[in-house]
Amino acid sequence: MSAPESAAQRRFLGARQTGRQSYLHRLDWWLLAAALILSVGSSVFVWSASRSDLAGDDPQYFLNRHLVNIAIALILAFIVSRLDYRLLRAYAPIFYALAIIGILLVYTPLGATIAGARAWIQLPGGFTIQPSEFAKVAIILILAVVLAEKRDAEAEPRDRDVALALGLAAIPIGLVLLQNDTGTVFIMCTIVVTMVAVSGARTRWVTGLLVGGITAAVVAWQLGFVKDYQIARLTSFVNPEEVASTAAYNANQARIAIGGGGLWGRGLFEGPQTQGNFVPVNESDFIFTVIGEEAGFVGAAITILLLSILLWRGMRIALGATELYGRLVASGVVAWLAFQSFENIGMNLGIMPITGVPLPFVSYGGTSMFASWIALGLLENVRIHQQQS
Repeated sequence: MSAPESAAQRRFLGARQTGRQSYLHRLDWWLLAAALILSVGSSVFVWSASRSDLAGDDPQYFLNRHLVNIAIALILAFIVSRLDYRLLRAYAPIFYALAIIGILLVYTPLGATIAGARAWIQLPGGFTIQPSEFAKVAIILILAVVLAEKRDAEAEPRDRDVALALGLAAIPIGLVLLQNDTGTVFIMCTIVVTMVAVSGARTRWVTGLLVGGITAAVVAWQLGFVKDYQIARLTSFVNPEEVASTAAYNANQARIAIGGGGLWGRGLFEGPQTQGNFVPVNESDFIFTVIGEEAGFVGAAITILLLSILLWRGMRIALGATELYGRLVASGVVAWLAFQSFENIGMNLGIMPITGVPLPFVSYGGTSMFASWIALGLLENVRIHQQQS
């Protein structure tokens, strides 16, 4: 090998090494560490909640799949965080179109109904995916593109841009509503209202969205568009002692599990409510009851603390974004994770309706885990870009 070639090779390798160091240096390690601890730490509680199910006669079946889901989710987060910022904006319409196609596939023979909601696609090997989880990401990306397109010296998005954004968001929200997945609809609506408010749109838009949403919910209730089991889920937290309702029974069992944990918990694999399968889907929707019963108040508090750190770092990224597009993306992600975390923990504690949404970064479920880590990848992408600017 000649001397010039060797020198060029050294420069190339040096540039690659610098690039790797620069990428690692710009990451928000508080954000990443909080999410990693939540995901990896939750594995033992998913194991505890599911081992008695003996899926395929293997008590570690759910644990193994959960760990594989985490590994895949980390790869997705890395890819998203490394995407060119301009490509992220340019391909937002493609992501949006793919999300719509995914939701529509639910209505084909590939669709599967679980817990009253036809929101999954059945795949070979017993795997399922929930397209509405990826639709949350698509809504954030497409709304950020539309609402950030200000002309000249405009201080706020034009009314027609806001109307276009709302129209684009209404399509996946309407399709998910038809799937009877009210919990996901609430999260999507929270994302939309937050991003419209952060975009600087006129106050009448935000006010109109809030009033319109409440009015639409009341009308749907009165006209019978909401199913009886959905009403039971939404109202069971008001009177959880009414055990005739399955939803109220679930809420009561969840409170018993968490209250029985005391300060330090009963110990891993020692929770009578968890091991007795008194709380339904406690590896997913009700994973917080497992943490509360077996790790006690301390374990539950640590979980909430880690989620708070994650949201705090996300808000810092949103506030520090140098471009409106990045601020909107980060704000949408924070609104999503904040509301979904509050809704999940709230329904476990009996202070929020039971809507069947998983706890981000914690609950068992591949699609939810993938979407949560993609959201984290978006936050890291915004942070990296603002440091490069």
